[in-house]
Order: sequence, then structure tokens, then C-alpha cells
Amino acid sequence: MNMIMFDAPGPKAKRRIAVANVAGILILAAVLLWVVMGLAGKGQFAAAKWTPFLDPSMWQNFLLPGLWATLKAAAFAVVFSAILGIVLGLGRSVQNPLIRWAATIFVELFRAIPVLIMMLFGYAVLASSGLIDSSNAPFLAVVIGLTLYNSSVIAELVRGGIANLPKGQREAALAIGLTPGRSMLNIELPQAMIAMLPSFVSQLIIILKDTGLGYLVNYPELLRQARLLGSTEANLLPAMMVAALMFVVLNNLLALAARRLSQRSVKRAAGRLVAAETVEQFE
Repeated sequence: MNMIMFDAPGPKAKRRIAVANVAGILILAAVLLWVVMGLAGKGQFAAAKWTPFLDPSMWQNFLLPGLWATLKAAAFAVVFSAILGIVLGLGRSVQNPLIRWAATIFVELFRAIPVLIMMLFGYAVLASSGLIDSSNAPFLAVVIGLTLYNSSVIAELVRGGIANLPKGQREAALAIGLTPGRSMLNIELPQAMIAMLPSFVSQLIIILKDTGLGYLVNYPELLRQARLLGSTEANLLPAMMVAALMFVVLNNLLALAARRLSQRSVKRAAGRLVAAETVEQFE
């Protein structure tokens, strides 16, 4: 049964909505034009500020190493966050109160602490501990900070995905002789992962963008390298614009890949469901 939560707009309402949309677009275009004219008046679009990007050495020495550092930190943080997040999400969903409370305390603690504070604290501890080479402290601080925060968020996604499944899933698994743990791993978790995939993708994009905070712990990620390039060539704003464009391209490519993965996962799940129903009909 479909519930209508609001009335469909009539002809007058549609005209008002169209007028408001056009007005909003015109205002946005005017603001952008004003910004562009202001930047042009300050000489930010002068050829001398943009020609350094045609020099391959600028990319080899600044932007590409920064891009590689960003992708490396994000890749490690994604892997560790996903693994730890799934473990914590399962821990918050089990019946054992000790495990559940331990996972809950971890999640609530690190989800409440800003990522930047964890990076700064991790860098201070690692750099002064003497246990590792100080040159590796920025990278480890970025990965640890991103992992602790994002694993807590992913744990909540896993817990919510499992909690939103129909109770009949677990009851059916127990009825055929599976233990609660096997039911969780083999039946509930795969379905929860498919349901949470869009939110998980959004979190991956957040991880990629948050690597920019590594600038404050001297990690040579893309933002820091773009700032160094801007300081060297006296074109800070163009360098930041190029770095922003690179982030936009990366995030859109990641979103596109994840969207296709989500579509394939849904199609596979639907295919298995149809096959199971066909077998039941013949039986």
C-alpha cells in the first residue's frame, strides 16, 4: 500500500517552482560571474600563472607524488576501516554482552573524536616514541586517524544493515541447524553488505577527501604538494584549483565504479533469488 505524503503540485505551483528554479540558476550564474571577474581583475587567470602546469617537471615533482601519497593513504585506510568496521559491526550485533559493550564503547568513542585530533595525537606519539622512523610518522598518523574514525562509522552501517533485515532470515537459518554465529556470517552479513553499499561508497569518498587533513602533520598528500607548487611558482590559487579538479575527478571515478559494483551485486542477488524460487516450484 503506497502512502501519499504530500499533494501533487498543480499548474500554478509548477509555474512557481519553475520560476524559482530559473531565478536560482540566474543568481548562481551571477555570483560565479562576479567571482570570475574578481579573480581576473587580480590577474589570477594570467597566462604566466597557468603555464607552469604545462611543464612536466611540475607534475613529476609536485602533483603526481601528491596524488600517489593521497591514493596510498586512502587505500590503506579503506582496507583497514572496512575490516575493523565489519568486525565492530558484528560485535555490536552479537548476543554476548561483553563483546557488544566493548564494541559499542570503541565505536562511540572514536566516532565522537574529530579525525584531525586523532591524526595530530597519533603523529605526536609516533614521532616521539622512537619506535619507528620519524619520516613514516605522518603516513601512519593519517592512516590511523582515518581508520579509527571511519571504522566506527562503517560499524554503525553494518549494525544497522543487520538490524534492518527481516527477523525471519535468522529464524530460518536457525531452523535448518545453523548456529547464530554462522547465521550472522553466512546469511545476514552478506545481505547487510549489499544494503549498505551506497552508504559505504559515500564513506570511501569521505576517506579520500579527509586525506587532505594530512597536510597538518606534514604528510605530502595532494593538497600539501599543490600548496608547495603554488608557493614555488607564485600561483597558489591556480594550484589549488588544479588540485580541487583532481579531487573531483577521483571522487567521480570512485562513485561511478561503486555504482556499477552496486548494480552488479543487486543483479546477482536478484538472479539467485529467482533461481531459488524456480527450484522451489519444481520441487
